[in-house]
Order: sequence, then C-alpha cells, then structure tokens
Amino acid sequence: MTQTLPPVIRIEDVSKSFTLHNQGSAVIPVMQGATFDVMPGECVALTGNSGAGKSTLMRMIYGNYLSESGHIWVGDTDVANAEPREIIALRRATLGYVSQFLRVVPRVPTIEVVAEPLLTVGVDRETAFAKARDLLSRLNIPETLWGLSPTTFSGGEQQRVNIARGFAHEYPAMLLDEPTASLDATNRETVLSLIEEAKARGAAIIGIFHDALARERVADREIDVSAFTPAKAA
Repeated sequence: MTQTLPPVIRIEDVSKSFTLHNQGSAVIPVMQGATFDVMPGECVALTGNSGAGKSTLMRMIYGNYLSESGHIWVGDTDVANAEPREIIALRRATLGYVSQFLRVVPRVPTIEVVAEPLLTVGVDRETAFAKARDLLSRLNIPETLWGLSPTTFSGGEQQRVNIARGFAHEYPAMLLDEPTASLDATNRETVLSLIEEAKARGAAIIGIFHDALARERVADREIDVSAFTPAKAA
C-alpha cells in the first residue's frame, strides 16, 4: 500500500484586510477564505492581477503579516498563531524566502552572507563555505567579490547573492518572489535549475513568477489569488 505524504504547506481559510489609519481608519479587505496545500516536491505559482494579494499571502506565510483568521501550516507550525520564537525557529531550519531585495548587515563579506543560513543550523564552517563558493560560482559572482560586502554590488549581483543565500540550506519549504526577474539568460537558467533541484529533493515551493516561461517550466500548478478576493473588494 502506497503511503501518501502529508502536505508541507497548508493554507486553511486565511483572510486579511488592512486598516488605513491615515484615511479615517478605512478598512480594505484583501483576501478571504484562501485555502490550498503544497505537497513535497511541488511548486505552486501564485497568479492574479497586480493588487490581487500575491505578495500579501507570501508575507503571511513567512510571518511578516498577521492573518486575521484561518491557519497557515508549515510543517508542524501554524504561522498564523505562532509565537515569535516559533517563527524564528521555522525560518532558521524549515522555511526559506528568496525576496526581490537583499537585506544584509553592512560590511559582512559576501561568502559569509551566503554561508550564514548553513552556519545557523549547525553546519561546520568548512562545509558551509564550500557550499557558498559553489553557489556563487554557479551564479557567476566573480571570486574577486566574495570577500566584499554585497551592499556595494550592482542590483543584478545583489539579486544573485540573495538567490545563493536562499538556496544554501536545503529548506523543506521555500517562498520565491520573482526569482528570475532581471536576470540574463545564463543566470536565469541557473536559477531554474536550482528550483528543479529543490523540487527533486522534496521541497515544497510557493512562487510568484511574472516570467511566464519560467512559471511554465517549474510550476506544477497555479493558484489564482483573485479567487480569494472578497466580493466587496472586487
């Protein structure tokens, strides 16, 4: 008898609205009843028009935004109801997030920025740095830059450092926000390969891909976030 693995990410009846305190406390409903699962080795692409709530949902899953109702299970942690220490632990070992922007401590060398997620979970320094070197090489960051802070790099170089950092640790769950945006063909191919490798090892991935060809290649299915738009906000 074949045993079915449980979903890695489970979104259950999640809702969100924003209160505009500088506009008479007007309440803007953004999302209602969002529900779906992501299985091991599956990549789900969030689609929908600008403003539909794709980024809002990603931020709720990562714990940056607090959902108003429902549950957001990542493994055994319900992000919607978790304590801050639980979310920190989840981000350390289980849930990776590749955003469009690199946010790091200034003056920390690039190779340490990329190795840091591995060092945080207890990987020895030699192994962590070897993985960082491999990823930086694959993403065509010149070795002459590895000892410099990425805060001095171009936007494209920072994006590739961010991707290397995001894929350094083998997170069971990953959130990808436009991972191929503004990349040249060579680096775009590398990122798509990294996503495919993560899927092959069983990672559950939720991504936003405005690059339609990239989405078609790596996504197993699409979730139109517009389906969760409250009627009064439509």
